[in-house]
Amino acid sequence: MNRYETFIISDPDISDEKRASLFERINQLIPKENGFMVAIDEWGIKKLAYEIKKRIRGHYVRLDYCGTGTLVNEIERFSRIDDRVLKYMTVLLEKEADIDRIKEEIAEAERVADLVEEPETDPVEEPETGPAKESEIDPETDPAEKSETDPVEEPEKNQGDKSDSDPVLFDAPGSEAVETEKVKTEKKDEEE
Repeated sequence: MNRYETFIISDPDISDEKRASLFERINQLIPKENGFMVAIDEWGIKKLAYEIKKRIRGHYVRLDYCGTGTLVNEIERFSRIDDRVLKYMTVLLEKEADIDRIKEEIAEAERVADLVEEPETDPVEEPETGPAKESEIDPETDPAEKSETDPVEEPEKNQGDKSDSDPVLFDAPGSEAVETEKVKTEKKDEEE
């Protein structure tokens, strides 16, 4: 059995009941053709990249399922016939998918989601924030502990802020910038 992903863009103007019946029909096809539904991901109404059947918006749904080629053919045939579907596309995700591994991944994801949703019943006690011991204070990170003799870090100068003492390192030898630097250093030598 292969793993497929089908994107279906349906008409955004239909009611939620009609849209639900559309995807209920597709959900019925999957077990009928000995398939396994992994996930249904509703993206909602989005703007289309280009106009499809005189619509500029569409309701996006992603179906992730395992099945055979006959299941894919049946879903695409149904999507082609139904007027509520604007566009569809099926992509092969994995050949010879291991359904047991996929079921384990789904169960693990649900278990993690349940753990995240459960609020903690025991409040966590926060440590008291008293004065820190001298051994806990890092003079490099604590601004109060920096001495006045520490050098002050200066921001780097932009290339546009050139002064007489700034060397030009990015130009190749023989270029105008290097030559002007040489002239400046020669003038300084003459002045001394």
